[in-house]
Amino acid sequence: MNNWFVQGNYGTAATDVSLLLVALLLAFVCGHVIAWVYMITHSGLSYSRSYVNTLILMPVLVALVMLILANNLVLAFGLMAIFAMVRFRSVLRDTLDTAYVLAVIVLGLACGTLKFSSAICGCAATAAIMLYFHTSRFGTRHRYDLILNVQWLRSSAELEDLRQLLERHARTTFCASQRSHTTDAGVDLSYRLLLRDPARSHELVSELRALPGVSQVTALQSGEESEL
Repeated sequence: MNNWFVQGNYGTAATDVSLLLVALLLAFVCGHVIAWVYMITHSGLSYSRSYVNTLILMPVLVALVMLILANNLVLAFGLMAIFAMVRFRSVLRDTLDTAYVLAVIVLGLACGTLKFSSAICGCAATAAIMLYFHTSRFGTRHRYDLILNVQWLRSSAELEDLRQLLERHARTTFCASQRSHTTDAGVDLSYRLLLRDPARSHELVSELRALPGVSQVTALQSGEESEL
């Protein structure tokens, strides 16, 4: 059984199973490093956990593709044709969904080219990585507890009263947008808050509504910063 697995690639070019496993592991580690750097350096409001997961999975799949192709141009052109057909037939909005499609195509290619050992190792590695994403929730960031929208009727120079109130309840306050009205002196403000005590968010909303100059207050709980 062990000999069958070690010598289980019957394609045109032999594959060293130990090198195959090292290549998949190294691709996983490199993808992890890039994903961590992306998470640390990302500063925009639009953040996708599935995109971070895809940054880890894609190097593994690409490494598996290169091991299966083994400099075979015929297989390379066939793979391009399969990808073009899938891209034409369906449009996937989630990057991780696209990675799943790529994974099953590559595994089918491995089986069809008699790279049985590569198919088994690639399938196990892909499944393990997906389960790791699911159980660890890797890529999730928790930067804000509350998304707060406020309509401010006083002048912008008097916003200090509002800022002091927010700072009493929040460890981190970020003004995501500030839009002035064209018909009056009002200002629409949108804040992202990391609260000192998330259980007391209703007190913050009550104090805001009682603050002179505040016309409307809407608050949305933000469990995780994802796809904002």
